[in-house]
Amino acid sequence: MTRVGFLGLGLIGGSVARALRTAGGDWWVGAWTPSGTGPREALAVGAIDAAFTDAPTLIATCDVVVLAAPPLACVDLLAKLSGDWRSAMRPGATVTDVASTKRALEEAAVRGGLPWVGGHPMAGRETSGFGAAEATLFHGRPWVITAAQRGGDPDVVRAIAAACGAVPIALDAAAHDELVAAISHLPLLTSVALVEAVTGSPGDQRHDWAAAASLAAGGWRDTTRLARGDTAMGAEIAATNAGPLAARLRAYRDAIDVWIALLEAPAGPDATAIRERMDAAKARLEHPGG
Repeated sequence: MTRVGFLGLGLIGGSVARALRTAGGDWWVGAWTPSGTGPREALAVGAIDAAFTDAPTLIATCDVVVLAAPPLACVDLLAKLSGDWRSAMRPGATVTDVASTKRALEEAAVRGGLPWVGGHPMAGRETSGFGAAEATLFHGRPWVITAAQRGGDPDVVRAIAAACGAVPIALDAAAHDELVAAISHLPLLTSVALVEAVTGSPGDQRHDWAAAASLAAGGWRDTTRLARGDTAMGAEIAATNAGPLAARLRAYRDAIDVWIALLEAPAGPDATAIRERMDAAKARLEHPGG
């Protein structure tokens, strides 16, 4: 039996716990959170085997400790695991996570001398909390697994990913952060920036926002979807991947400057040139390897 303990149990951790419970095999699942709310809910619906009121007791029972909190909270948990909670860890146990950034966590784990294998299941939604968790959330989705550090066991992390129906992918922590800055974190900030551009800054709402909102339909809904998500989580993601994210924002700003130049051309906008750029972008989406 592999005993898996979750420190944190929101959407992602809860979905992993639900998946392990429905996967079959020899899994035991326990959980702890500071408030205790998620573990109590999970225990009530049979998604976990036990809810714990203190983290060290859970840690002492587990072969795998899964950090399932926002990135900065995971860094804090790693400090506790390498400090006051270290004596509770079983010999041979592995610490992993399901957070959206990897380099900051890996560095914290290495500093603390913890047996570490970073993980990031690439799936989610705007809703948060255990109540939004689904056992099928990771079916067919990539699950990034970073290099083992300080004796962490990558095989057990791959087994968890496979039990969730995910596709394990080995990736360096820094490379992971560069890539997700492009396809996940930049879209989040551009969604927020779009809202700011249209609605105005805090305390200075644009005079036409109410009228524009009354006309908004699918395009506005789709492009602002990420701005409607968990802002606490989003802020921690941005803070722990600031360098790669800032670089991607600069590239986005450069692309916007080109669009402004096209629209403000001295001879007037050239619809053919505009369409060529749109066609080229569409082709790159349809053929990412081309």
